Amino acid sequence: MNGESPFTLRRHLAFFLTLLWLSAGFIAGAAAQSESFYNGKTVRIIVGSTPGGFYDRWARLLSRYMPKHLPGNPNFVVQNMPGASSVVAANYVYNLPKPDGLTVVMPINSLHLDQIVGRREVKFDVRKFEYIGSQEKTPTMMYFRADSPIKSLGDIIQAKEPPKCGSTGTASTAYIVSKLLLEAFKANTISVTGYQGGSEIDLAVERGELVCREMDVPPHFGREPFDGWHRKGFDRHIFQGGPKRDPRLADVPTLFELLDQYKSPPIMRNLTRIVLASGELGRPMMAGPAVPPDRIKALRDAYGKAMRDPGLIDEAKKGQMDLEHTSGKDLQAHIKEILNQPREVVDLVKKILAD
Repeated sequence: MNGESPFTLRRHLAFFLTLLWLSAGFIAGAAAQSESFYNGKTVRIIVGSTPGGFYDRWARLLSRYMPKHLPGNPNFVVQNMPGASSVVAANYVYNLPKPDGLTVVMPINSLHLDQIVGRREVKFDVRKFEYIGSQEKTPTMMYFRADSPIKSLGDIIQAKEPPKCGSTGTASTAYIVSKLLLEAFKANTISVTGYQGGSEIDLAVERGELVCREMDVPPHFGREPFDGWHRKGFDRHIFQGGPKRDPRLADVPTLFELLDQYKSPPIMRNLTRIVLASGELGRPMMAGPAVPPDRIKALRDAYGKAMRDPGLIDEAKKGQMDLEHTSGKDLQAHIKEILNQPREVVDLVKKILAD
């Protein structure tokens, strides 16, 4: 066998078996450490928005199923910490004095833009969070009250008075997309900030205080008030932000289609991709930096198994919640790629999102 003596082959085999034994021991040891650590503990999921929205609903669903698959079967509790479009929650978890894997956060998925802009409120680096997983993709869309005169992007461009849309803050999808529309299409909207969550914005639209909102596609087809709105013809859909049309919005153009239609320069496509990258991140669960690797692995494994759990899948379907799991490892790579952009694109993001 390639000129090797039986003694040499036996020595190689012995070395290989030793490596297998050591690897198995390491894996078993790590699992045992995680189990002993999480046994009898409580894991907190900090949600960066108010109760009732999809971030909150997903956190509560995961809190029921992740314990089954996490060594030690700890308790999970959900704590809402709204403020500054999840910046408050992200700052809190990122800067915990003891990063032990007992506190994770589910913040708004566009935090990276506040970091790119360099807002002074940001006390974290999104690249250094430990990403646990995400359960769905969340492309954006824009709706208007159907009784408004706005029926298309062109109507926004031509509007004598900018329509008022609601947002939770500078890191929210609504605020960010409003700035993108102005830069790419000269379509001006007034982004009214300060709402604690999407439910409060939708209520303001119903009351007539606002006429529009940019939001994620999945919740718009997964709960009230939207199911009732659609039955009554209350709202109108103007555009969507995904790379391709969602089947539920088959007759609604994407922003990329509109960029082609309006013959926008190539840099606008790059800008749009960065601004809308939050849709690929979905609704990520993250731990702060410096959590021991064995606990991150345990949390990621539990997350992945929970997403395959028949009970969770059944509850998600009943709740009209989309399922498209992305691993923590893939999210980690994606966020690094998002922030690795040419200087001209970064400068343009800073320009359009600067206060």
